[in-house]
Amino acid sequence: MATETAGQRHAGRGPAADASAGRHAVRPMRADARRNYERLLTEARTAFTEHGTDTSLEDIARRAGVGIGTLYRHFPNRTALMGAVFQGEVDALLAHAKELADAPQPCVALVEWLRAIITHASTYRGLSRALMAASADDSDSSGMARCSVPMREAGGALLTRAQEAGSVRPDVSIGDLLQLTNGIALAVEESPGDAKLADRLLTLTLSGLKAGSRQAAG
Repeated sequence: MATETAGQRHAGRGPAADASAGRHAVRPMRADARRNYERLLTEARTAFTEHGTDTSLEDIARRAGVGIGTLYRHFPNRTALMGAVFQGEVDALLAHAKELADAPQPCVALVEWLRAIITHASTYRGLSRALMAASADDSDSSGMARCSVPMREAGGALLTRAQEAGSVRPDVSIGDLLQLTNGIALAVEESPGDAKLADRLLTLTLSGLKAGSRQAAG
């Protein structure tokens, strides 16, 4: 096959050609790089579960059998590593939201999904705090922010159904609701001996979300 010159590459290229070139520019990982990537994710997941999200990155690299430079080549910062580790949990929550999308009781479906978020967030100490920070910063392009965007979309669809059914106040936003949910998860994280705390706080939160509650409070 003939080799293109620089001029030929640029001549006649439209948006479609540029997009195609962009797709092909991403090269798959070599087998050894892929193994390192997977080992780092495995060890990070274990470390975050056992010690929290502020665990030493050097320790994660050591446990994975690689140098800290290799870790940073795959994950340029802690939030990028956290986002990759938590992607599996986010995928599970998104799948659960799809399952609840046509539930006959929209408000019950919303509550079930919010409770699932609290359960998942409690798996890793520090996750709820990181999610709250990512949700509050729309300009953040970190791995955690990329996790929060689809969560907002999925939760927004469930919230809209509950609002359209007249069960939730129309002025409630998904951003505020997720922040409240992550706040509950953080409170649960700080009080591991109180098994009923999540349900109590979620019940209190939802009592303020119900349609008519603002008028009653006034």
